[in-house]
Amino acid sequence: MTETTPTMEEISDAESFVDCEELEDTPSTLCSDSKGDFQQTDASAPYNENLNQVSEEPKNKKTSKTVQTSAHTKTQLESLLEDLGLEQHYTDKLSLSTILQIDEKTITDEPAKCNSDLPWYFLKKLMMVNVVARNVKCSFVCESNCDAASGKTELNFDDLFNGPHSGDMLNPLDIITALFLCSDGFVQQEMALKMSMCQFAVPLLLPNCDSKQCTLMLWALRDIVKKYRPQSLSESKGFIENRIVVSELPMISFVRLGECSLSKSEILNMLLNNTQQYHNTFVHCNLECGDSPRRISNGLAEITWYLPCGNKNMDVFSEPVAVANLRGDIASFETQFSFLCQTSEAVFVFFDNLDSECKLLINQNHKAQIFLVGNYQSQRFSVDALKKVATELHLTNSNILLKANHMNDADFVKKLQNTIRDVVENSKMKMGIEKMADIAHELGIRVDEDCSECQTAKKNADAITTEIQDIFSYKEAQLPLQGQIWKDLTCLEKEEFRLRNVGSKDIEKYKSDLQLQKTKLRKKQNSYDMSNAMSCFIKAISSPGIERCYFLKWMRMNLDNLSREKLSGLREQYKKKYKENKEEIKDIDRQLSNSSLGTEHFFREMGQIYEASLSLPETDPSRQQLQHLPRLCAQLLLDGFPIELVDGDASNIPLRWVSDVLSQLNDLVCPKNKILVVTVLGVQSTGKSTLLNTMFGVQFAVSSGRCTRGAFMLLIRINEDLKKALNCDFMVIIDTEGLKSQELAQLANSHEHDNELATLVVGLSDITIINIAMENSTEMKDILQIVVHAFLRMKEVGKKPKCQFVHQNVSDVSAHEKNLRDRKLLLEQLNEMTQAAAKMEKKEENKSFTDVMEYSPDTGNWYIPGLWNGNPPMAPVNAGYSEAVYELKKTIIQTLVSCESSANKILDFTEWMKSLWNAIKHENFIFSFRNSLVADAYMRLCTEFNKWEWEFKKEMYTWMTNAETKISNFGTVALESEISDMEKYLLLLKSEACTVLSKWETKILENLEQYFKQTEGHVYLVEGYREDFANSAKTFRREMKNSVFYQLEVAADIRRGMAGIDRIKEKHTKELEGRVCTLIEECRGKKVEMTDNELDEEFDKMWNRTVNELSFPELKATNIITSVSHCLRDNLSHKGSYVCELLSQKSLEHCGLVPFKYTAEGFSNKCKKTFDKFLKVFNIEEHVRALEKIADSIIDACTQVVTDKMKRTNNYHDTYIQEILHMIDERLKNNQDVKSIEIEFEVSLKQHICGDAVRQFQKMQKDFLHENDPYRCLSQNKEKFRADFKDLFNEQDQCQKKAEEFTECCFRPAVEDFVNRSLGPDITGEMQTSFEFSTRMFFQYSILLDLLSKKNYVKYLKYIRSYEKYVKEWILDRIVEHLSNGSKMFEFEDKHLQSSIRSINNAINKAKTEKSGNLKTFVKNVCQELGDKLVISQDALGAFMILNNADQEQFAHWLTECVKDMEHTLREKFKETNIQMILQALHVKPQNELFIKLIGCGKQCPFCEAPCEAGGKEHKEHCTSLHRPEGLGMAKWDGTGKLVTDICTSLVISDGCFQCNATKSEWHPYKSYTDIFPDWRIAPDKSLEASDYWKYVLAKFNNEIADIYNLKPADIPETWKKVTDKQAEASLKESFNIK
Repeated sequence: MTETTPTMEEISDAESFVDCEELEDTPSTLCSDSKGDFQQTDASAPYNENLNQVSEEPKNKKTSKTVQTSAHTKTQLESLLEDLGLEQHYTDKLSLSTILQIDEKTITDEPAKCNSDLPWYFLKKLMMVNVVARNVKCSFVCESNCDAASGKTELNFDDLFNGPHSGDMLNPLDIITALFLCSDGFVQQEMALKMSMCQFAVPLLLPNCDSKQCTLMLWALRDIVKKYRPQSLSESKGFIENRIVVSELPMISFVRLGECSLSKSEILNMLLNNTQQYHNTFVHCNLECGDSPRRISNGLAEITWYLPCGNKNMDVFSEPVAVANLRGDIASFETQFSFLCQTSEAVFVFFDNLDSECKLLINQNHKAQIFLVGNYQSQRFSVDALKKVATELHLTNSNILLKANHMNDADFVKKLQNTIRDVVENSKMKMGIEKMADIAHELGIRVDEDCSECQTAKKNADAITTEIQDIFSYKEAQLPLQGQIWKDLTCLEKEEFRLRNVGSKDIEKYKSDLQLQKTKLRKKQNSYDMSNAMSCFIKAISSPGIERCYFLKWMRMNLDNLSREKLSGLREQYKKKYKENKEEIKDIDRQLSNSSLGTEHFFREMGQIYEASLSLPETDPSRQQLQHLPRLCAQLLLDGFPIELVDGDASNIPLRWVSDVLSQLNDLVCPKNKILVVTVLGVQSTGKSTLLNTMFGVQFAVSSGRCTRGAFMLLIRINEDLKKALNCDFMVIIDTEGLKSQELAQLANSHEHDNELATLVVGLSDITIINIAMENSTEMKDILQIVVHAFLRMKEVGKKPKCQFVHQNVSDVSAHEKNLRDRKLLLEQLNEMTQAAAKMEKKEENKSFTDVMEYSPDTGNWYIPGLWNGNPPMAPVNAGYSEAVYELKKTIIQTLVSCESSANKILDFTEWMKSLWNAIKHENFIFSFRNSLVADAYMRLCTEFNKWEWEFKKEMYTWMTNAETKISNFGTVALESEISDMEKYLLLLKSEACTVLSKWETKILENLEQYFKQTEGHVYLVEGYREDFANSAKTFRREMKNSVFYQLEVAADIRRGMAGIDRIKEKHTKELEGRVCTLIEECRGKKVEMTDNELDEEFDKMWNRTVNELSFPELKATNIITSVSHCLRDNLSHKGSYVCELLSQKSLEHCGLVPFKYTAEGFSNKCKKTFDKFLKVFNIEEHVRALEKIADSIIDACTQVVTDKMKRTNNYHDTYIQEILHMIDERLKNNQDVKSIEIEFEVSLKQHICGDAVRQFQKMQKDFLHENDPYRCLSQNKEKFRADFKDLFNEQDQCQKKAEEFTECCFRPAVEDFVNRSLGPDITGEMQTSFEFSTRMFFQYSILLDLLSKKNYVKYLKYIRSYEKYVKEWILDRIVEHLSNGSKMFEFEDKHLQSSIRSINNAINKAKTEKSGNLKTFVKNVCQELGDKLVISQDALGAFMILNNADQEQFAHWLTECVKDMEHTLREKFKETNIQMILQALHVKPQNELFIKLIGCGKQCPFCEAPCEAGGKEHKEHCTSLHRPEGLGMAKWDGTGKLVTDICTSLVISDGCFQCNATKSEWHPYKSYTDIFPDWRIAPDKSLEASDYWKYVLAKFNNEIADIYNLKPADIPETWKKVTDKQAEASLKESFNIK
């Protein structure tokens, strides 16, 4: 970069002469005394210093006017800090966490609008290492200088001549000085480091113009590491890398005495730069705001370093040299001048006139050579004064450098360079800044490291690091737990998940042995006493906050110093051997690992100490003493220190340690615990860490020789102004080791290692930055394959991270357009890699990268220029690099703001990390991934969907109850309808049903849509299930429609059947009514009083005569055997002629008489003829047992249906048997073994069920016909007719009696029926509010927990062998238990009782208003009003309506009273009725409804028969939370007959094979089980303890189960025997994700 600077000739000696050095170095108001005697005090002022106090002036000192003002007048420092808005930070220092937090300014480009914005503008730019950071100016200054902006167009010469006043702006040096005074040591250190990277001069001596003190900034400069190549190493291409404060270099100082027309700082800039690259190291008067008067920065001594690159043509100086520059006149700053004279090799004094100030030079005790630099062209130059001073100082011509007449800038600077070059080459005094501290103390200058916290921390760090002689030996002795033991543990952990070496061993025993080996290794770790180094380390980080921070910084610097030399040498060796012997590469890699020692190794040891302690008993003192370690680490993470997430040496995460640290972090920040994660991935040594450091101002390790290994995470606060937009409190930044790293490239598992790391960090990220290099297409392909693979895996498990591709070292301004072709190529590569990854993961529906994630080639790519602007070490950071990184940062944050997914809570992040890492340890990631966040989100979705589904179903139950009531009342006085034809009425009801069904289906789908729009609850993780649940809603609607239509048809058929019977009954009743009326007239005609006996005698004669005259047609009985046989043949007709033959062999009346038994003789005979080879491996006995189990389940279900039909007391209808046959077909179809079910079994089973059903239906028909026999029904009412006859004859008032009769015979049965029809849905809804019935998973959990508490192996076997039967009984028991406790059942009954009573009273009151005067009309009106709610018995109503002379008003009165009595009676009855009796009488059985809902699809694991728990009807994959040992299902080992201990969650990751009917008895690998059972997802256990539940059960009841199965007990692995019931319960909770 080239910059135009003014030439010296342009500065004239005319009257208009402006003193350039005066502008640069002398403020308009001085703020220090002339002598500058300093006391030793804090440069940044004591922490408790009061800003309102003015330091007491020493006596006999020349004092500035500003200081002489009253005590109430603000000092220069106070005034400036107030202008900058920093006054509070003078005492309350700025910390790193404050300046690095992300706020709105991070993503806006608004310029500074006022002075108080300037420090933050500077810091923002500086933290991103932007070389324009010092160009700080308020926007109002810029705007005021723009005529166009202000609208001025006229010519004004005054404005042209005067120009803007520089006093309106602040000098950058004042801002820098103020920030250093207001910052703590860590911010100062960070500022100095970033300023050094920008090639800015950094403070060496920091002044405080109020206290007249200055400070040597040793600590602030201590973190600066410089790398350079002196001429002596140019041929060998070696280099020197060292911390700058300990590097012993000659220092050349530049000072000014009096006024000077030469710009010292500008000349210095020219001096330090070659012609190829120019950079303003020092601020000078010709820089932006550099001519503004300085208010507090006089007395500031800055330092920079010139470091050679080893190229003679480019190096200004061949050897390194430090260059110091003192701001202000040395006459005012004698202490600083004295310090420079004693620490420098040479001091160059710039002057114009030496007349009055020569004593300062003559009296000074100089160690340094003095060089006088003057401008002979200046009018104030005095030759005599120069001669006098030169003589007294014994100077030679070479010590005096004058800018002679006609000498231009270049010549003058050349002359200066030559002089300095001679001084440096002949230097005798080399001193590191560290050694300058002693001189500073002698002069009363404070050293920033003098604070007690820093010194204590240094002492503690040195106590640890001074013991290190050989790094490898030290690690072996002091950090033993993280060495080979930890690596062995890692190998065992991965083997537990991958089972690569199991061979032919028993899998569970093999896993048990691995666990025992792990236990031994943990014991070995616990056998070590805590080393002295670790004791000191833990003690030191337990110290108070600031001291702890100092300690860790000291540790890091000390350890970096130790490792640097060794690692650099090994890296050089590696480069030479890279393409050679693989074994040598491995050896060097091992040495690199062994020779690397950083603070992460101490934290790693701490983690291992902690994890090992967890294997001890909880009461063990050793364990209890270490429980505080995670909180210590969490506090450090909160303070901004990075912690190791992935151990790069062992390629493992110490999960328990990291989890507990994050848990403690959550406790520290809760409730502000939401985080977003940004990660970088890419090739090694492509500047990933530098990119993050630049972007976020953080400090991931980037020192030479130590590339990042593993992954580190760091926490950055989000400022309040951005929290709402981002919806998070912290941002987590993860830095990773390079993919395709040189160390690992030659190792066999390098690709696996890269895949693991990429999958982890992509899975943890909200945004992943991918660093790629377009120039290396082969390497790019490798990286893209790894990255795309990771993204595909995330898509499949529900995570949707964003990504940005970063192309570094692309500097052309038109790169974005020029690289259009490259972007197109990149997209092609991404698509190609997507297809390859999809094929590997067996997810080949993903054809392009955009199928995997949202990506646009135009917005998803960033082109970033090279880091350095020129050749290091003197090159500053490229401004284009900083700006491009800043734009990327803005885009990342804006993407996160606009991102729909919500931030994770810290504990969610922890769970996600554990799940990812456990899945990564398996070979098949997607099928192994099990995460509690996903499970939680899925459970919430299931719970919500179940609620919507139940609301739908409950609404349809209510509608169906009303519809059935209307159908039952159709054609009676209770229902007036314009439609007289039942078929038409049925069509009307079906149409109504479709409308209601469609409305509810739409409502569920809308609910689903809204559910997935919410940002909370991690709903994006279950996006893949959205379609399943939408399909389930549609399927549910279809099923409800079929069910409703079926019930409507049945109700209509029943009503049709009853209509004929009702007409006969009505005819008979009317005939009798006429005969009775005639008899009354006859008896009254006799005009004699008749006794009761006489009346009875007359009535009996009439009754007998009438009955004999009436015709009683016999009700026709259906031939049920014929009807059912026809339905059965019709059902099996499509199966072929062989079925007809089978059906003919046995009559239905002979079927179902004995328990069902299937022998499969026909099947085995057929097999023997054609499949002899097949029979060798096919177990007929097991096949038959499996079929019998299926048969038992189906028979139980069908028997229940028949029993329910029997309780309805209706006539038989063909729909009943059709329903049963449909149920059998569905069950057979859904059964896993359906493909191997032979036709003989199906026919035999259907005949058995139908045969039993026929007999039940025959009895039902017989009972129905008997109940509805017209003669019997008429005879039943004989006594009622007799009583009514007598009442009418005797003209007695019937009102009360008839009201009681109507209430008892018509209302009460109807009300009880209404309550029974309404209770079922209420009870079902109530049970669903309890945890155990809310979802299928919680249901399974509750059953298994209940079984564990009972500890009864018989119940376990019943659960396993007769799952449905056990579950139905369990549900019924739970309902009875729940309703027996409390008054819920009575509340439901009373609710419906009151509802029906209200309806009756309303109907009576409405009928009263009709004023018909006719009792029959009154009753008819009442019944019509209740026609859609209550089914009033037509028999009872018909009997009531005849022979009735009651008064309407009186009847209505008594009816109301009777209804009150009925309400009271029924309420008492409900209170006393047994719960089980109530349940039996219900139309909708809650136990059946809950069973249907919770049994789900009914599928069971093809290996262990554990039931599927997936939500919705239409799920694409079946899954279960807890699989069990196959021995519990009677699986035995061939040859030994022992129960099998294998669990399918282990088998599916092993190399074992299985055979079954579905494989046609061929052996098939367990790993490829999805080829055979594609709709099952059997994920490995969430953890090694997850299957402890069933291990405990089999271990406890091994002998009992074996006895019942008539097999030998299993060989129980040792670890299974140690599982306790508490551990079993814990594993149950873990498997079902119960918190």
